[in-house]
Amino acid sequence: MASILLGYGTGEGQTAKIVNRASECLVDRGHETTVKNLDELPPDFTIEEFDAVCIGASIHMGQHQPAVNEFVQTHRNDLEQLPTAFFQVSLSSASTDPSNRAEAAGYVDSFLEETGWHPDRIGLFGGALRYSKYGFLKRLMMKQIAKEATGDTDASQDYEYTDWQEVEAFAADFGTFVEGRLGLTRSVENDE
Repeated sequence: MASILLGYGTGEGQTAKIVNRASECLVDRGHETTVKNLDELPPDFTIEEFDAVCIGASIHMGQHQPAVNEFVQTHRNDLEQLPTAFFQVSLSSASTDPSNRAEAAGYVDSFLEETGWHPDRIGLFGGALRYSKYGFLKRLMMKQIAKEATGDTDASQDYEYTDWQEVEAFAADFGTFVEGRLGLTRSVENDE
């Protein structure tokens, strides 16, 4: 099957959890995956050995991680030749308020415009509030953001908003797309 790079940027680790779940789903489909924190790549890293690429990033203060932007801009020409996917993790995506969800989609649009990348698949997932990992000032700021997005302002606990079935469906859809684009046939034993 395909060799798929899953690269990510993360703040408190929720994007890493999501990319690892997506990796498990793709491995279950028979693909070989490589998971990389884009903030820790060596300068000479290339994507030439991969058949497909999925990139995940979280939103903090309206921005994706700089390493994600840099990776996409550096490898944009190669990415355009491969089956690709992008997913974003944010509190806005967890909200039921249409204006918050539109805000999350706007972050994706801005990122794609800034980088000039056109991924084949795009996902938006709810993230997490990790009050236990925040310093005093960040905790106050996140409580303000959470008040509007989710209403979860009790800083004595953490909250997770990721819909894991959505993550698995996104990974399965990307796997199917990769298989079709590369002309691969899944073995029957992987379907059982």
